[in-house]
Amino acid sequence: MKSKRLLAVAIGAGIAPLLAVSLPAGSASAHGYISSPPSRQAQCAAGTVSCGAIKYEPQSVEGPKGLSSCSGGNAGFAELNNDSKGWKVTPVGRTTSFNWRLTARHATSTWQYYAGGRKIAEFNDGGARPGETVTHQVSFGSLSGKQKVLAVWNIADTANAFYACVDVNVS
Repeated sequence: MKSKRLLAVAIGAGIAPLLAVSLPAGSASAHGYISSPPSRQAQCAAGTVSCGAIKYEPQSVEGPKGLSSCSGGNAGFAELNNDSKGWKVTPVGRTTSFNWRLTARHATSTWQYYAGGRKIAEFNDGGARPGETVTHQVSFGSLSGKQKVLAVWNIADTANAFYACVDVNVS
C-alpha cells in the first residue's frame, strides 16, 4: 500500500509541471490604456513600434499618483519615456476624443490630460466605476503643432494611477 502511494506521488510530481506549462494561461489582472488616438503602449501592442514587455500588457502602465512619466515610473516600461523612439504622430483637431480601453473597471476619482507643460483637461468621476470603454472630448485650447499628451487615470480607492502618452499633431 505504501509503495502505491509513493508511486502516485511520484507520478503526480512528474505530471504537475507539464500540466502547468501546457494549460492556457488566464488573462492578467489588467487595467487600461488609450486605444485611440493610439497611445505609445497601443503602438507597442500593435507592433507599430518595436517595444519590450509592454507589447504584451499595454494596459499595465500603473504607478503612484502624481507622476509625469509615460511609464508611470515602471522601470520595465521605461522605453515609453523615450521621445526619440519613432512614435507615430496622429493628426488631430483642436478638440479630440481620447478613447480608453479598460480591462479592469476600477472606481475612478479623476481623468487628467496634460500637454504643453500644463493640465488641459480633467474629468471627475467621483468614485464611479466606468464601463469597458471611456471617451473624453479634450480641447487643446491655444496649443498647436506636435504635442505629447500625458493622460492619467486616477483610481479612487488606491494610491495608484494608470498612465498613457499619446503623440499628436494639433492643427
